[in-house]
Amino acid sequence: MRSPDLARAVDLPRSFTAWALAHGLQRSLIQRGARKGDLISRMVMDPALRVDPFPAYEELRGRGVISANDLISASVDHAVCNEVLRSDAFGTAGGQGELPKPLQWLHHKVIDPDTLGPVDPPSMLAVDPPLHTRYRKQVARAFTARKVGRMGDRVSDVAGDLLDDLAGVEDFDLIERYASQLPVTVIADLLGVPENDRDRLLVLGNEAAVTLDPGLSWRQFRRAEVALREMHTWFRGHVERLRASPGDDLISQLIRLEGPDRLDTVELHQVGLLVLAAGFETTVNLIGSAVAMLDGHPEQLRWLQENPDGWGNAVDEVLRHQSPVQLTLRIALQRTEVAGKVFEPGHGILLYLGGANRDPAVFSDPGAFDVTRANADQHLAFSAGVHFCLGASLARLETAVALRALYERHPDLHVAGRPERRGTRVLRGFERLPVRTTARVPS
Repeated sequence: MRSPDLARAVDLPRSFTAWALAHGLQRSLIQRGARKGDLISRMVMDPALRVDPFPAYEELRGRGVISANDLISASVDHAVCNEVLRSDAFGTAGGQGELPKPLQWLHHKVIDPDTLGPVDPPSMLAVDPPLHTRYRKQVARAFTARKVGRMGDRVSDVAGDLLDDLAGVEDFDLIERYASQLPVTVIADLLGVPENDRDRLLVLGNEAAVTLDPGLSWRQFRRAEVALREMHTWFRGHVERLRASPGDDLISQLIRLEGPDRLDTVELHQVGLLVLAAGFETTVNLIGSAVAMLDGHPEQLRWLQENPDGWGNAVDEVLRHQSPVQLTLRIALQRTEVAGKVFEPGHGILLYLGGANRDPAVFSDPGAFDVTRANADQHLAFSAGVHFCLGASLARLETAVALRALYERHPDLHVAGRPERRGTRVLRGFERLPVRTTARVPS
């Protein structure tokens, strides 16, 4: 048996090749474009535009409904994004679809199955119908409206328990102690994850989430690869435990599939780990962003406290205004035309959901945060078409319940300290959000 250090050394050339194909080449090209002042390239690479991308979205909007550089097209137009997301002429093209076919094939061959991430097939994020349809059908059974509705009491209980644990604590990090703990507990229940594994999976999921971003550095890629390998190792043991002692959870149901619906080992890993990570990523970011926005709009918080039936619409306004997923990529699968622009097969378009959700053609005064906005639910934060987020209704439910319970218990809760944003480009949220439960001291 090889030692872990030797195994890592042996795997290094393979890892470097995988990084070079998936990130290194495009990173070099994007950096070159950013140095030349190309806006689309800067939106990917500039750290300042990761923290506050909205001025860049408006600059891009001013250039027309679709912009392009030498590598790719981009849009912040709501109608264009909605059309592309729903079109059968666009898809994910099997992961790394922006690469020429020979390089895409090489990447799929060289990548280690134990380091496959959310944008690597057979993840549902990286495959198109009919394969995507096959996977989605099996997972969708756990997220029907009836089943999600039944989870309301469990979400309320979890929120209550977490707030009980914080009784008497005046200052705490909302992300660490509440916003992350609630969704990871709920999704862990759904997937049969033991309680003592949950905190570690939160850490690993956070480290692996960076692989959603384009153009990672070699150091970022290696760190994420280590986290992904540990997640796959954990999941392998989790599957073995459930095979020996199955339950009513989703993973046990997937293990029991027979015939053409049966998932092989790699498929089971990718489907299960994606549901696990996606099950808490969106809600963590949503809760944190909601608290930050309400802290800056105390009059709207007071309105919600007096009108608790408004929490559902408030969640949609947070989804619109501070979209947890800011962008996604689609590749033309056939020659097609969108808004007068012809797309040849293989040409990609970056869809900036965070910009589309502030399109003045759809939302009046789009930069304003308004929990009573009548059409807040017209956002594209959960995507659209075949890749519409399976857990959208659960994320909405969790966030609404979490916020209502939080402010009922602590009506004077406010941000107290300097928030720290995540360093990711695709996912938007907070790494840390220090809060205090006692009333503000007037300045």
